[in-house]
Parts: sequence; C-alpha cells; structure tokens
Amino acid sequence: MGIPRIEINEKYCKGCSICVEFCPKQVLLMEGFVAKVVNPEACIQCMQCELRCPDFAIQVYPE
Repeated sequence: MGIPRIEINEKYCKGCSICVEFCPKQVLLMEGFVAKVVNPEACIQCMQCELRCPDFAIQVYPE
C-alpha cells in the first residue's frame, strides 16, 4: 500500500477539526483555522477524514 494523496480544499474547510479528531494515525493537524496534511506516510486510508467532513473539504486518493 503506497502513500495516498490527500487534498484539503481550503476554501471549503471551516476549521471544525473533525477530520483531525477522527484520524487514528495523526495524519492531519490544525494550522490556524484550516486542516493540513502533516504525516501522509502514516495514512492507512481508512477514509474517516473524508467521510466525517461536514463540508466535503477533504479528498483521499488511494495509491
């Protein structure tokens, strides 16, 4: 399993941090009021960040 591409649309992200809280591997981190990908190699592609985002601001593209 390779490293997935994780995209966060900063225009849609409202900084709720739900994606950060649900990620079991600490792939994401809040930077100000926007989520950022900080550890993509730890991603296990569980898709919780994408599924839980209420604003559809995050996309995970499995490799």
